[in-house]
Amino acid sequence: MNLKARDLILISMFAALTAIGAFIKIPLPIVPFTLQYFFCAIGAILLGSKLGALSQILYVFVGLIGIPIFTQGGGPQYILQPTFGYLLGFILASFIIGKITENIKKLTLLKIFFSCLCGLAIIYIFGVSYMYIIYNFYLGNTMSVFLAIKIGVIAFLPSDILLSFIISIVGINVVAKL
Repeated sequence: MNLKARDLILISMFAALTAIGAFIKIPLPIVPFTLQYFFCAIGAILLGSKLGALSQILYVFVGLIGIPIFTQGGGPQYILQPTFGYLLGFILASFIIGKITENIKKLTLLKIFFSCLCGLAIIYIFGVSYMYIIYNFYLGNTMSVFLAIKIGVIAFLPSDILLSFIISIVGINVVAKL
């Protein structure tokens, strides 16, 4: 992959915006509501699959080397946090959202909304699976699959669907200006 200076700047910018989104949050038990997904998805729509995913890889990498840019800090030990799976989900979700939007000849609000819902599903799958594994096999607590889904998906589904719609509106308007 041959990255230009413009690409590197945009990748860095969306990694930084995702970090800022981690601090715009509504604290809830276990999994806080943040704007990380907003910047992850917008970056994917505007940058495409590869550069969007690279922005999220950079975000996760910077957090893992110790810069406290995740919702609860940073450092390599963050891998053992129950919410780390959501961060991994951002990487694949960004790629999927970008890939879907790249392959659409005429972008519409509904098509972008569909791509965001696909990305959101990826984030939920990674996040809930990881949280379930960490709680049951690392922390030694018992968490049922239903409870993990209740905490990690059901509690956020209405607001995340609304956020996906807002992302779609912003995305279609910004793409139209490019």
